[in-house]
This record gives sequence, C-alpha cells and structure tokens, in this order.
Amino acid sequence: MHHEPWDSVFSLTWITMKKDDHEIRVRKNAGELVPFETQKLQEALQRSGASTEDIRRVTQQVKTALYDGITTRKIYQIAYSTLKKLSYRSAGRFKLKKALFELGPSGYPFEFFVAKLLELDGCQVKTGQIIQGKCVQHEVDVVAEKAGKLIMAECKFHHAESAKSDVKTSLYVRSRFNDIYDKLQSDGQIMELHFEPMLITNTRFTLDALQYGICSGLKMLSWDHPQGNSLKDWIDRSGFHPITVLKSLTKKEKKILMGKGIVLCREILEKPDQLNSIEISQRKKNNILKEARALTSK
Repeated sequence: MHHEPWDSVFSLTWITMKKDDHEIRVRKNAGELVPFETQKLQEALQRSGASTEDIRRVTQQVKTALYDGITTRKIYQIAYSTLKKLSYRSAGRFKLKKALFELGPSGYPFEFFVAKLLELDGCQVKTGQIIQGKCVQHEVDVVAEKAGKLIMAECKFHHAESAKSDVKTSLYVRSRFNDIYDKLQSDGQIMELHFEPMLITNTRFTLDALQYGICSGLKMLSWDHPQGNSLKDWIDRSGFHPITVLKSLTKKEKKILMGKGIVLCREILEKPDQLNSIEISQRKKNNILKEARALTSK
C-alpha cells in the first residue's frame, strides 16, 4: 500500500516503548515474545486512515495499558475499542483483517466475497462451477470473464491469522488449472481469451508457495501480496468492505445477512430494505447505514 507522508505536526516518537526502563515484550499469536514497537501500531492506524490526533489518542491509550507479556490480541482490542469511539471509517478499516476471518467458518462466504469484488470490478462472475478438465472434472470456486480475460480463482480461507497457504497448495491449484486449460485449448474455447488462473487467500503464502506460484504463472493474491495491489489494498481502494467490519451488527445478524448472500457494506447501502430480514429497530438500522456510509465513502 502506498504510504502518504506523515503530517509535519506528528510528533510521536517511533521507538520501542519502555516502561520503568524495561523493554515491553509482546506475545504474538504463535507464542513468540518480541519487543513492542510504537511504529508498527502507528503504521497500522495510519493505513486505516486515522487522523494524526486519533493516532496520538489511540497510541496513548495502548501505552497506559501495556505490561510485559501482553498479547497482540489484547493490544488490538484496546486500539480498536478506542478508535471506534473516534471514527467509524478508521475503525472499520483497522478491523478489516479480523473481519475477513469472520467470513467463516465454512469459507463459502469468502468465496462469495471474492466473487462480489470481481463482479463490482466489471466481471461476469459465477461461483462453485464444475468444469471438465482434460483428465478429470474440477470444482472451481470463482469463474469470471471481462474484456477478453477468463479468470479462474481458487479461494483458500484460513481461520487463524498464523495459518499460511504453502507450496503444496500452489502445486495442487496450478495442476488443476493446467488440466482445465488443456481441455479448453483442445476444444478451441480459449483461443480469443487470456486465461488467468488465481490463488487467493485471506492470510499469507509461504515463500515457497509464492516462488512456485509466480514462476508457474499463477496469479497470487493474499492479505499483503502483491505489494501495493494486495487483497487489503484492493478492498480499501474499491470501498468494497465486508459487512463483518460493522460494529453495529451482531455476529448473529451478520450470519443471517451472509446467508442471504449479502456480504458487502455497499450492498446494504444500495438496498437498505435488506436489513428488514434481521428484525431491528429503525434507530439501529440508521446506525448501521451511517457506519456503512462512513466506511465506503471516498
């Protein structure tokens, strides 16, 4: 993602925080203890679009709660809790990574979310397609066509932030798409179309997975790859945020809406009557729309 220059009045010091002259260590999801870095928190807040003053206030709130061995999860909770009181827009963007995990547990809502992103980008999209390869049939998560391009995407949804798609996944997906391509080519169905196979995950790829995927011609899209055009960049630029970022909706209400195929905040704004299916008050409905509007506005 492109980083805008910091405001000249931004005066927070970007150093490892210390408390009582002792370095504060943070426990990561995998259990590893690492020094807490103010810079990483501030950069995450900056990417969310938070103002200089809001970054200062959130950082100060986190600083007062720090203790040696605090978890990254706890730091996130403190930062998000503070930020959501200051800005709907920034809080929603700050929560984006966590919100993608809430598209589970089956992984189907993630496939549907990816399909919506492609659809709103001008593609003709279908999901869960059974396609005959040269050797066997394959179920393809997302198939999209746009301006002479045929996109086929495999979506790998992970429930844990520490989980990564490894090289076995790249090998498997590439071989399946090779089989499909060979069949399309032999039948003369691909002559005027550019075939673009994709592997998409809500977390990250291992280095081997990336190396093989890129080398073999597989377009790789993850939370932070490719730099400047990753999944998080794509969502932020387009404004196509999932409804799971909305704090105004309960988990149950989000599940009901996703069950009806509603996965984007923009869909709620375009057809607010869809909120009637979750039987909420007009006041709550207004709050949901206000939050969604703030998040998707350019």
